Amino acid sequence: MSGSELDAAGITGPALRQAYRRCREVNARHGRTYFLATRMLSPAQRPAIHALYGFARHLDDLVDEPEPGTTPLSLAATLHDVEDRFLAELAAGHSDDPLRTAVIDTATRHAIPEPHFRAFFASMRMDLTIGAYPTRAALDGYVHGSAEVIGLQVLPVLGTVVPRAEAAPHAAALGKAFQLTNFLRDVAEDLDRGRVYLPADELAADGVDRDRLAWCARTRRLDPAVRRALAGQVSHTREVYAEARPGIAMLHPASRPCVWTAYVLYGGILDRIEAAGYDVFTRRARVPRRSRLAAASAALVRARWARHRHPIAAA
Repeated sequence: MSGSELDAAGITGPALRQAYRRCREVNARHGRTYFLATRMLSPAQRPAIHALYGFARHLDDLVDEPEPGTTPLSLAATLHDVEDRFLAELAAGHSDDPLRTAVIDTATRHAIPEPHFRAFFASMRMDLTIGAYPTRAALDGYVHGSAEVIGLQVLPVLGTVVPRAEAAPHAAALGKAFQLTNFLRDVAEDLDRGRVYLPADELAADGVDRDRLAWCARTRRLDPAVRRALAGQVSHTREVYAEARPGIAMLHPASRPCVWTAYVLYGGILDRIEAAGYDVFTRRARVPRRSRLAAASAALVRARWARHRHPIAAA
């Protein structure tokens, strides 16, 4: 992370600055779309976004990519220990761990409520024991902690031109839309991990169950029933994007180009899934690099103008 970003955010002290740099490295390595969109933000905002993403990514990897020999029981104990330690450090306002140091500093600077972090840990624990969701309501319970609270965490960093409570439902919806997009893109990958993040009752209405999804993944073929079911899931996800969209205009003007870019690029993954005939088993839907760069270039111009007209100072 450049010193200018840290200076703009008012982040001082070698250890704290290094902690934020570590989070930026995680974001750059794992979150290409998010990282690209983050470049649209003002320098004062970027470190906090990197901290929140880096911490969430670390916990996600802890569950999805455990060390060899790890058992579900030992992983649950590790996650419980991490949560207890983090919440205690959050209350104390400091930590010795780089990732936690940065996110605790961010939470303190931006007054991010502790329940948002508790909800995230709760969903991570669900991934250790739950491999399917019988209804949309059950899936929504998981998505609240895994994605909606991420939107709520970043909202204070982005800033609003309306009371925060008015923008909050739209911020949560955007986090949810991104997560549902991931679920559709990663059906085959999630099956390999023993999970299905699509409501079983909605799949059943189209004659689809876990075994049929597994058959498609195994044979790399797509039957009409699965195509129909995935089309319905894409349609629902677009409705969630529509719920999120009004919230962009509620953000601080300097934040809007970034969020709009993420909105367009992630929504573009649904376009790619549709263009592939809903075949999420033989290829991973991605927005082409050329399209990502074109969207980012156009947004960068708007972002620079917005930052000039509406500067954001350190929290």
